[in-house]
Formats: sequence, C-alpha cells, structure tokens
Amino acid sequence: MNKTIWAPWRIEYILGEKEGGCFLCRMFAENNDRENLLLKRGKTCAVVMNRYPYNSGHLMVTPYRHLDNLSELTAEERLELMDLTAEAVDILKAELHPQGLNLGFNLGEPAGAGLKDHIHQHIVPRWTGDTNFMPVLADTRVMPQALLEQYDILHPLFNPA
Repeated sequence: MNKTIWAPWRIEYILGEKEGGCFLCRMFAENNDRENLLLKRGKTCAVVMNRYPYNSGHLMVTPYRHLDNLSELTAEERLELMDLTAEAVDILKAELHPQGLNLGFNLGEPAGAGLKDHIHQHIVPRWTGDTNFMPVLADTRVMPQALLEQYDILHPLFNPA
C-alpha cells in the first residue's frame, strides 16, 4: 500500500527566495511577533519558534545582538539566554509533555548551522519513537500541529497576564 503524507508548508522554504541578511535581526526590528513566531521578547534575548522545525515545539533562544561567537555574549546576555532556556523547557514540559529534550548550539556551517552568523540555542522536544522511518528513509517529518496554532497556545504561557 502506497501512502502519501503531505507537508505543503515546506514548499515555501524549498522554492522560496532566500532572504538576504539575518532573519532574526529582521524579525526583532519588526512588530509582527505572531507572524514571525516570536514568543517572548526579553531585555537582551528572545524566544522564537523554529519555522522549519525538527519536531513540534522546536524553539530557539537567541540574543538580539548579531553575534557568531558565544564568548562575545555579555554576562547579562548569557544569564538571560539561560533563564529563557529554562523557562522554555518548563513550558514545553508542562504543555507538550515530551519525554526528553535536546538543547544545543550549532556553531558554524559544518556543525549544521543554517544561520551561522547569529548564535541561537535550539530546544527540541523529543518523544520515544519520534525518530522513526519517516525522517530516516523518506527525509520527511510529520508535524501534528500547525505552527500558528502552536504559537497561539505557547505565547500566553511565555507572557502571562
């Protein structure tokens, strides 16, 4: 039996014109947080959803300043980056109930950095069996929830009234 899984949101990335410059710097300058999937603006860093996630709930924590080296972060930026990471982990655990999480930086293109000039920490929720035959054999990921729907659930948790 031949089955097809559709992921039409991926074609935008595959065929779309690649924007020049840094998409993080652009989104921080704009006032379209929902459209940009920007969940929380801190004083020196922000939490954003990954537009092309590895798994549902894939977030990134990044400084506003355009840096490519961790040692260039100020003490205030390092502290807020880790505080926002801890907050994001707590929210993801409470809302999505992952069985584990991957956290990390991809520093440099050979390390897998799609955006190599603006450091950002990935937070990827994981569930037993989430790396199944789809990504391994078919280079396809199955996302159970639309990004904006997930944004609307997570945003109030990062910004309580």
